[in-house]
Amino acid sequence: MRAKLRAKENLRYLWIARCFAAMLLFGQIWLHLLQGKTYCRKILEHMVTAGPISLLPVLLVNGFAGMIFTIQTARELIQFGAVNAVGGAFALAFCRELAPILTASIIAGQVGSAFAAEIGAMRVTEQIDALYMLKTDPIDYLVLPRVIACSLMTPFVTILALVTGIIGGIFAGWQFYQIIPETFLDSVRSFLEPSDLWIILLKGFIFGAIVAINGCSWGLTTKGGAKEVGESATTAVVTTWVLIFMMDFFLSLMLFEKPSF
Repeated sequence: MRAKLRAKENLRYLWIARCFAAMLLFGQIWLHLLQGKTYCRKILEHMVTAGPISLLPVLLVNGFAGMIFTIQTARELIQFGAVNAVGGAFALAFCRELAPILTASIIAGQVGSAFAAEIGAMRVTEQIDALYMLKTDPIDYLVLPRVIACSLMTPFVTILALVTGIIGGIFAGWQFYQIIPETFLDSVRSFLEPSDLWIILLKGFIFGAIVAINGCSWGLTTKGGAKEVGESATTAVVTTWVLIFMMDFFLSLMLFEKPSF
């Protein structure tokens, strides 16, 4: 019994230490960016992974989420005679918050876990030590291209997901509640300001950086064998989801909350 408790405590301390290592990695990435050490070929390779390869599940999830959200909101608003406000409610909730979070969560599950597994496998097979022997910094060669690629591609994928969600909302409103597409779009345009699009892009950029940094950090701190590589990939996804929701909370407070005075 005591051995199990000690094992749990060790895992807890190890988890805290690896989260602290992710924070240190964030600072190292900024330092290497300022030094201008980048591998452009590796960036393009990882942009394909973070963009086109992840596009289909992102679009499917956001399309169905847009339909579900419209069905739930339209049913309640129609009872109060507020048909024209369905698109506005969709714009405020889905476009501002739900689409960026869903997109980042799917990219975390597909791309972030892959980053953690790939780098973790390199760590346990001593390939990263070989990079040091070749006088190649793993942050420049492995981490920085992934962070840049994921940070650049996530905003574009988020915009495509947003468009797909709006199309799904239009389809659900027209098919189930006979809401004219023009009425839905006019309501969306009246509530969604041009500055909101820049905020959505900013969220996508920040969420993409979180996915890549956290995934790479958990991969670099992997020790053991194949079992630990799988655990690192799984834990990287879970911690990334937590960080995304925490960051979205603070961004929403800073960008959308109006001062009370």
